[in-house]
Amino acid sequence: MLHAASIFLEIIVSVMGIMLATLKKKDYGWLIALTFAIYVFYDLAHFLALNIPENFLYALFFIATVSILWAVWRIYRKV
Repeated sequence: MLHAASIFLEIIVSVMGIMLATLKKKDYGWLIALTFAIYVFYDLAHFLALNIPENFLYALFFIATVSILWAVWRIYRKV
């Protein structure tokens, strides 16, 4: 149950990232949305026991990590 709740919250964060990008015109919103969209896919793949190669999932998780690092760096530089 907790895993499903976490996936639901990740979806909300991803949507909020899109809202940051489109409504508030903050480019880093796209990076946040990408990061959490990848988290949703990654977690769903494990939750639903999808037959997706682990190396592919690891590569996606790496992209998510770089994406959120870039977003945080951009936010830090604006403060």
